[in-house]
Amino acid sequence: MKKFATWIIIGFLAIVLTACGGEDEKLVVGATNEPHAMILEKAKPILKEKGIELDIQVFSKYELINKALDNGDLDANYFQHIPYYNKEIEEFGYDFENAGGIHIEPMGIYSQQYESLDELPDGATVIMSNSTSDHGRILSLLKNAGLITLKDGVDPLTATVDDIAENLKNLQFDYDYAPDLLPTIYKNNEGDVVAINSNYALDAGLNPVKDSIAIEDENSPYVNIIAVRSGDEQREDIQTLIEVLHSKEIQQYILDEWNGAVVPVN
Repeated sequence: MKKFATWIIIGFLAIVLTACGGEDEKLVVGATNEPHAMILEKAKPILKEKGIELDIQVFSKYELINKALDNGDLDANYFQHIPYYNKEIEEFGYDFENAGGIHIEPMGIYSQQYESLDELPDGATVIMSNSTSDHGRILSLLKNAGLITLKDGVDPLTATVDDIAENLKNLQFDYDYAPDLLPTIYKNNEGDVVAINSNYALDAGLNPVKDSIAIEDENSPYVNIIAVRSGDEQREDIQTLIEVLHSKEIQQYILDEWNGAVVPVN
């Protein structure tokens, strides 16, 4: 009888161990909705085939996502470009690593009144977000259009309104708005032009390529990355995530889905 009971216990343990060994490894990634979470959803079945269960946590406010990664609620996040990432590390002291760049969301300038930046009148109002890490890319668009110049030696990536040397059309800059409010401000026809990051434009049903009057090209340095806590960039599941997001299937999906409004990088 004891021998029979022993075999039952051994059999039960074997079933439990087999079941545990068959479970997918869980990877929790925080992201904003479009395009980040959508790209991750496309990658989810591919990761499943590789034994990784992707749990996507969608955030509406990007200010919370690095905090969630830092306190261990997430294994990784996917929402931010490199200048923002660097600014957050400098400000909050996060011990993070950039695990890999995935795509670029071009910054666009939108207007209900004008079809090009050349048409802007003297004293036109430029509405921007309160995220200073985006100001340099907006100023670069205005500089490339010949509307402003920057002071000598200023890095365009970190430029602010205070770094403008010449303001040839006396543009007025209003940057007291949360980034997610900018599409509504544009649709309400406030200001002369509104600078909107493509993820918020897409969420609001705008097509950055067709609806903007000026937009960054594929050479933008504002690459959106997968961020992890330091040391985790070596984890096998994180490296597999990067490999999948860099795969031809996912890169083609990005090109097909957003038609130039989101550009994949490798």
